[in-house]
Amino acid sequence: MYIVDGICYAGEFQEGIKVKEIKPLNGGIMLVTFSTGEKRLFDTTKLKGEAFKPLADENICRNPTLFHGVITWDDGNIDIAPETVYKESYAYA
Repeated sequence: MYIVDGICYAGEFQEGIKVKEIKPLNGGIMLVTFSTGEKRLFDTTKLKGEAFKPLADENICRNPTLFHGVITWDDGNIDIAPETVYKESYAYA
């Protein structure tokens, strides 16, 4: 079960989702709009590993871009799959 735009859908979330819009907020949080129309909050500070260390720099973290529905930072040197962003985010009312 999942909810999109306040509507509860039976079944499982569909793979292949894309990010349509991103808005950086304070503290590494981003408001993410998905291709389903659903908006969710994603915490970049929970991303671990060497690849994500540059996100500790506020200038990099607050300047994401979209490339074919994928969030990227630092001229494409850092990216994260939209499915991961969805699964690791939480609903925004």
